[in-house]
Amino acid sequence: MEHIVRLQKAGMPKGICSICSANVYVLEAALEHGLETGGHVLIEATCNQVNQFGGYTGMKPANFQGFVLRLADKVGFPQKRLVLGGDHLGPNPWKREPAEAAMAKSAELIRQYVMAGFTKLHLDASMALGDDACENGALPPAVIAERTAELCRVAEEAYRELLRSNPDAVPPVYVIGTEVPVPGGMQDEEDALQVTRSGDLMETVRVSQEAFSRRNLQDAWQRVVAVVVQPGVEFGSSTICEYDREKARALTAVLAELPNLVFEGHSTDYQTREALKSLVEDGVAVLKVGPALTFALREGLLALSLIERELLGNVPGATLSQLIDKLDAAMLSNPVHWKNYYHGSESEIALARKYSLSDRCRYYWTVPEVRQAVETLIKNLSAAPIPLTLISQYLPVQYKRIRAGLLENEPEALLKDKIKEVLEDYEFAINP
Repeated sequence: MEHIVRLQKAGMPKGICSICSANVYVLEAALEHGLETGGHVLIEATCNQVNQFGGYTGMKPANFQGFVLRLADKVGFPQKRLVLGGDHLGPNPWKREPAEAAMAKSAELIRQYVMAGFTKLHLDASMALGDDACENGALPPAVIAERTAELCRVAEEAYRELLRSNPDAVPPVYVIGTEVPVPGGMQDEEDALQVTRSGDLMETVRVSQEAFSRRNLQDAWQRVVAVVVQPGVEFGSSTICEYDREKARALTAVLAELPNLVFEGHSTDYQTREALKSLVEDGVAVLKVGPALTFALREGLLALSLIERELLGNVPGATLSQLIDKLDAAMLSNPVHWKNYYHGSESEIALARKYSLSDRCRYYWTVPEVRQAVETLIKNLSAAPIPLTLISQYLPVQYKRIRAGLLENEPEALLKDKIKEVLEDYEFAINP
């Protein structure tokens, strides 16, 4: 990360793609892609996804670290080129609790991430907590800065503790700030998208540096490498806000006044490769992506399900996966992950459950019935090579790659290659 900052400040538009997912196929594809390109792979977990209570994945930080390392070993990816990051680390999972309790849990969250070997930490204390009295729910920048610095103090203490058992442990680098709207995409298509104001950015940096200094964290401040901003990129259920560098010009211009910082951009999913390249050229050196990767996975799985139906639908005694039906049934039986994101008529919501850019179905691949359906699908299509005619019909890009000798005709390879299509756009952007 520090090397990327130096290159950016030297005028070279270098960046890194941050993989925000816990999906096995996505992570294996990312690691395989990193092996093929020779680059580093940055994989991040969020505070809601992975925390000391297990998060919605059921994994604590040490569990997630072990999970990723096992996948790296499986694909032969060298661990020295693997970077683990923590995203939105702070009190967000406990924001309805009083500040003292929420921040105490945040401190333990940070400590466990550091002790598990996560070295890129996004410290996010931007949300109002249960007993905060603030206008329109917005915390004053000074309060955010104080809480952010306190989380950094905990991280530095944990790092010193880690050094006692691992003298070669790499000191963490930090990212501060947050983006608007909340992580995961716009909940409403009408949400107003506001590019971060340059004055607000400079105020965030100023008050944060002062808060770090008050805690004698000057050395840690030198390892603050990025600030999260909203450069004007977002997506909703069916809309994409394309990057417009002219609208972001005032924001990106202030990087010249910040010699040790770059920008981190969230929700860069679905941007064109040219837009991603422009973002990196304009100093948004960390490009986070998550739903676009599982969206590609969903495309691949549904395509394979249609191939399965064509191949086996009329074969006596064949047991089909019924993946599409089982996925929708799982979403309907537990709508907690999508009900606040999809609006409209019953038919519009049904379409969104399957095809929305928000890709809320990514939360359901680990449901036992859905996971079993995927396993059945893969087993059914692994019994014999899939006819190229069907691959041409449903996965035309992969068809061409098979014909060129670049891809195996094997269902899991086809799935991961769909995901790599997205990663190739990021590779185009981050490596000039």
